Amino acid sequence: MLNPIWLNTFVTLINTGHFTKTADKLFMTQPGVSQHVSKLEQACGFTLIKRGKKSFELTEQGRLVYRYAISLAQNEQKLLEALAFDNPHVGDCSIACSGSMALLLYPALLDLQISYPSLVIKLTAAPNHQILSDIQSGNIDLGIVTDMPDKRIFDINKLGDEALCLVLPKNVTPTHTIADTLKNQGLVDHPDAKHYLSMYFEQCRESSLTELNPADIPVVSYINQLSQILHPVAKGVGFTVLPKSALENFAQQHRLTVFEPVTPVIETLYSVKKKNRELPKRYKAITAVINKLMISSQPVSI
Repeated sequence: MLNPIWLNTFVTLINTGHFTKTADKLFMTQPGVSQHVSKLEQACGFTLIKRGKKSFELTEQGRLVYRYAISLAQNEQKLLEALAFDNPHVGDCSIACSGSMALLLYPALLDLQISYPSLVIKLTAAPNHQILSDIQSGNIDLGIVTDMPDKRIFDINKLGDEALCLVLPKNVTPTHTIADTLKNQGLVDHPDAKHYLSMYFEQCRESSLTELNPADIPVVSYINQLSQILHPVAKGVGFTVLPKSALENFAQQHRLTVFEPVTPVIETLYSVKKKNRELPKRYKAITAVINKLMISSQPVSI
């Protein structure tokens, strides 16, 4: 890398056209200016100026170095200006969350982007482990997860709670217990299904379900597109577990039935970012949208 001090001396010399004026401007001696230019020439491996008795001329290599130095100074100035200017409505925002949360969140984030066209929303639907991995690697700035992650690695903020729903076909034939019904129906699997099932069985206080191992339930279908998960259930194929927001966004709710457990099953949502990572100001608008949505979608206590 070329010494930036030598480059600055060289640019000043070209701009003033005189060694003495350059020395005065940079508070140097004239021999010091000559020394900087000589060292720069040695570093480049080419003669940069042809010296005369009272003047000098740039060589072709000198012109290239001069343009490079000017460009370097301009880029540095742009960088300093960018560092000092954190526009709250300009730039990319990378967010990751579950598919059901993405259905709830994306329309509101899209409205925000329409209001501020220079704000670019990049929303990814992913399971918890992938979200945390992407935050650690720097691929995602902000995540929403349902498991409390390691506080030593992440900064965590509780957003709120959301109900989980055990969804079956409308005219499903009940058996002796709900556990038998689920085994007869089979699971419509999706990336978060096992996680939701385990949570549901632990919290619902239905005796037959608390003793049921999710691995004992046959899988009758698999889909990783959230908007499609409830379609087979609506057609009488299988059952599944999803957050309430996903159910509310499904157009054929009349073809479904939601099992009512003894105790409502609630999952807690957390916003997560990398430990000690200070997000740009534009994320304030993003978090405001998320918080507003979470407040409006909280389970109602009876």
